[in-house]
Formats: sequence, C-alpha cells, structure tokens
Amino acid sequence: MKMVIGLTGGIASGKSTVVDFLISEGYQVIDADKVVRQLQEPDGKLYKAIVETYGLDFIADNGQLNREKLGALVFSDPKQREKLSNLQDEIIRTELYDRRDDLLKKMTDKSVSKNFDSKSQGKNLSVNKPIFMDIPLLIEYNYTGFDEIWLVSLPEKIQLERLMARNKFTEEEAKKRISSQMPLSEKQKVADVILDNSGTIEALKKQIQRELARIEKQNRGGSHENS
Repeated sequence: MKMVIGLTGGIASGKSTVVDFLISEGYQVIDADKVVRQLQEPDGKLYKAIVETYGLDFIADNGQLNREKLGALVFSDPKQREKLSNLQDEIIRTELYDRRDDLLKKMTDKSVSKNFDSKSQGKNLSVNKPIFMDIPLLIEYNYTGFDEIWLVSLPEKIQLERLMARNKFTEEEAKKRISSQMPLSEKQKVADVILDNSGTIEALKKQIQRELARIEKQNRGGSHENS
C-alpha cells in the first residue's frame, strides 16, 4: 500500500516551507489548514457548528467567519480554546481521512483530481510517491494511520524570533501563541523524522531530499502498509 506520511510542527517552525518544497517536487500534500478554511466558509460544516455554538458574534459583516476575532478569543482563554478544539476536531478529522482515502483511491487508479485539496500540480507528479498529510495538531490529537511522522523543529528562541518577525507580534504576544501549543521538544519524542529548521532554507531542503531518497530506496525494496 502507498506510504502516508504525517507532517507536523509548531507555529513559525517552517512547516509551510517544507510543504511548498514537497509540492514543487511533485508530492501530494493534504493541507489541514486549507481544509479547515474551506470548512469555515459559509455553509461549511465548521461554519455552521461555530454559529450554533457562538451565535453571530464571530461573523463579519460580509458573512464570512471573523477568524481574527475568533483566534484572539481562543489564544487568550484556554477554556475557550479547548471548547473550540473539541467542537472542530471530529468534523476536521473525518474530512481529512475522507480526503486521504479519496486521494489514495485516485492515485491507485492513476487519476489525480485537479480539484482535490492537495495543492498538488507540481512538477514530476507520480502516483508512486508517498502522500503527505500536513496536520499542525497531528500529535496533540493522536492522528493515526501514518507510516512515518515528520516533525519540522527548531529551538524555541529561534521560533520566537521568527514568529515576532513574521507576524509583527510583541514578544508577549508571540510567547502566548507558542505556549498555547505542545512544545516542539515534546513532539520530538513521537516523531520518526526530525527536520531541523534552525539554519537556512537550503539546509532544510537537503534534509528533506535525504529523507525522500531514503524512502525511495526503501520502496524499491518492498511495499508499505499504513499503521
């Protein structure tokens, strides 16, 4: 069976850089953040659930979900963060696994849908390559079904600096965002592959290429089954 690799990290860890590189090399990536945004569109499953739970307080004048206001609430109140996470978890989990199964079937049939949420129209597309599931809370929410889990990691000091620079946060705001997540040091205990993003983008890409080459070599020696 085709390999399925779970990809995760932390805020400002550089996971998007890894995803972009994988796509450019022709790998299929199911992007959980993008799936969530689609589910949060008007008439989406998450949109409806949020309105039912919170009312119209977090709906903007244009009818779209006010993600900034909702994000401010959950990052400032752990109880609200847990409430929203529990609300969203089942809907998101079901959707991600459905899309994974759909993609596996399409790729087995050697037919990849152009409309599928994989951002996958990269170069050298091959149905023989593993697929990746990019899930920020993969470890926290015990997602399963992966042959390997890849973690994009870096020291917290660098993570803090990059988050402040990227989002124009104060140090206090950045620390609040980072502390709301499981520490990367804890995630490292679960990961099969740790991609160190404390250096340059080129250094990160070389690590990815090394791991992809390893997988290609393994695939030539036998088949894989999802755990």
